[in-house]
Amino acid sequence: MVGTVCSGGVHGIDAYLVRVECDISEGFPGFDLVGSLSPEVRESRERVITALRNSGIRLPSKKITINLFPANVKKHGTGYDLPVAVSLLLAAGIVALDSVEETLIIGELMLTGEIGGVKGVLPIVKYAKDMGIKRCIVPSVNEREAVVVDGIMVIPVSSLGELIGYLSGSIDKNNCDTVIDKSSHTSASYEKYEYDFKDVSGQAIAKRGLEIGAAGLHNILMVGPPGTGKTLLAKCIPGILPPMNKDEILEVSSIYSVAGKLPPDGSLINNRPVVEAHHTISEVALAGGGTYPRPGLISLAHRGVLFLDEMPEFNKSVLEVLRQPIEDKVINLSKNGYSARYPANFMLVGALNPCPCGMYPDMKKCTCTESMRRRYMGKISKPLLDRMDLCLQVLRPNSSEMLNETEEESSEDIRKRVLMARDIQFERYKGSEILFNSQMGIKEIEKYCKLGESEKLLMEKAISKYDLSARSYHRILRSARTIADLDSCESIGTKHLTEALFYKSDYLC
Repeated sequence: MVGTVCSGGVHGIDAYLVRVECDISEGFPGFDLVGSLSPEVRESRERVITALRNSGIRLPSKKITINLFPANVKKHGTGYDLPVAVSLLLAAGIVALDSVEETLIIGELMLTGEIGGVKGVLPIVKYAKDMGIKRCIVPSVNEREAVVVDGIMVIPVSSLGELIGYLSGSIDKNNCDTVIDKSSHTSASYEKYEYDFKDVSGQAIAKRGLEIGAAGLHNILMVGPPGTGKTLLAKCIPGILPPMNKDEILEVSSIYSVAGKLPPDGSLINNRPVVEAHHTISEVALAGGGTYPRPGLISLAHRGVLFLDEMPEFNKSVLEVLRQPIEDKVINLSKNGYSARYPANFMLVGALNPCPCGMYPDMKKCTCTESMRRRYMGKISKPLLDRMDLCLQVLRPNSSEMLNETEEESSEDIRKRVLMARDIQFERYKGSEILFNSQMGIKEIEKYCKLGESEKLLMEKAISKYDLSARSYHRILRSARTIADLDSCESIGTKHLTEALFYKSDYLC
């Protein structure tokens, strides 16, 4: 008799279905697992046998063969333990499962028979629903992420004995997916952020640049001496970012699910992620990778912000990893014949000092030679600088600004303007995959960034003066489009281009 169970795995953040087949036949007693398996999947043999024994189930002394179909797809992870155990129980006639093709099972087994959580449950359940599966049996610890998928019944189980009870009809779980309020997990809600722009003295130009960056999700470079507030300004960014819609929440949460980084309570990622990388980070940690490539920090920052403080202190090869995903909005990883594709559409925010000592251009305090300054800035390649949209000069506030008791504009006030600009972009790009002006391609730029005669003349002069590349030119137009949106202007005017050029300083030209 053959027992068959439907399960699933993930490739990148894309899920696929796996058919777990168990055959029990006469022959020399044994337990074989086949189907292009990674070491942790092959090890499930011992976990399953021990968990079944400790749950009061004795396996027949016969030849047991379990196949994970399709065999041409590499299976990895520990989520196949539970479907392997259930397929065995079905083949042995110990339990029965109605509508096998409509039920998906996933979970890791402990030796005691308890069921542990696994990575990637959210994208697997989403895909199962799309493939017409009616119910998913998942570990109890993964219930909160699974239950947000509409149109599919989620059955949480905490032990193998509980699952056997459900399959035998002694435990009723038909209404278990109504326990959790799904809407509370897919609605954007702002936290009480620790940092607020009202706590930053002065820096009006830098604040304006960050407002533009948040409104259009543009890449930003902040340059200034130490102690001027670059890091503080970066930490204030989360408080002005526009909320994510339901699709974005599910997309970002799927990445965190695959990476095993969802909050301990299993709730989704409702606010735009803000990820900070230390300058000692490796290429693999930033880009992602491993034996079976997992998402790195740039994918964990998808739809949010990746902050790199003291950029010249990063290894140059690490910084160069950013070039391709900044342009393509995805990153492709490959190792040992296994490849994965992860989203990487993030807003890059970098901060650096103008020279090794940090005092330039104050020549009375700066102790660096011209060659030292060039070598220091040379750690960031021209192609990477070319991909930054806005450069913000963060200068040391003067005494009047530091002593001024006038109340600064709060993050809440700035966010209102950001949300207004975001609504304009939402209407403009409705029906397309574009969400922010920074995502515009050449065709969209030609359609939405048309220039009048005076604006063209201004850009001709700018291209000649700054020797702008085509990439820089297009990034200036994207920034100008966002500035015009903040002003609620349908067309880009000279003042919008002038401001966009102002933020495209010599560092970026």
